[in-house]
Amino acid sequence: MGGMKASIINRHEQKITVLVELAQPQKGLAFVMHGLGGFKEQPHIQVLAEELLRHGYSTVRFDATNSFGESDGNYEDATVTNYKEDYDDVITWAATQDWYQQPFILAGHSLGGMCSILYAEDHPENVLALAPMAPLVSGQLSYDYLLKKDPESMKVWQGTGWQIQPSTSKPGVTKKLKWSHMADRLRYDVLPSANKITMPLLIIVGSNDESCPLEHQEILVGKLPGKKELHVINGMRHTPHEKKHLNEFRQVFSGWLGSLL
Repeated sequence: MGGMKASIINRHEQKITVLVELAQPQKGLAFVMHGLGGFKEQPHIQVLAEELLRHGYSTVRFDATNSFGESDGNYEDATVTNYKEDYDDVITWAATQDWYQQPFILAGHSLGGMCSILYAEDHPENVLALAPMAPLVSGQLSYDYLLKKDPESMKVWQGTGWQIQPSTSKPGVTKKLKWSHMADRLRYDVLPSANKITMPLLIIVGSNDESCPLEHQEILVGKLPGKKELHVINGMRHTPHEKKHLNEFRQVFSGWLGSLL
């Protein structure tokens, strides 16, 4: 299992850094995507990649543009659209490689989780199984939830055009995000086409998720016709940081992978 880094160019002529780890022998292929402002080496993204490899799936992870990884762009310009297009462009590039195999597994966290669901709704025949972790379900649900939770912050964000907050994944980094991100987010919703998600699906969410809460995951799971599993990690927030939460995250994901044929 050796990792190979590649630089590819997306549809907007920006560089995306991709990390490919090949399983020997290769049972299948998987793609893993981080969330808004994330990067491919985050502990929970590593856990997903490690378990996929252990189960025989060659794994492709990458840094979306407009994030904090090695790819081009600035976080302030991040949108659901740009993350979704990057996910699609990475999969299109992978299809030209000799290790490519489909149907494949899609995994992602938060905004990356939404992108994995959107791809599966557009191309269900390409997707073997789906693991969106604490996914963003709907721009409108997200907007309503954040407005109710912290109306003052939302007012400042919309009024000034900027959301400014410290990064939890990269201490010392200040995250600045334009209001155009929320305007774009409101265009997306995985619920109307949820009936197309017939492949096995796993969602893991924390009981204390303050971004993509359990109630949104329950709405989504209620609309899915296929074999689905929703696992709640007690006390975990949106991103698993604590060792005990990462361990449970790993255990549940590994068990689910083992249950796939």
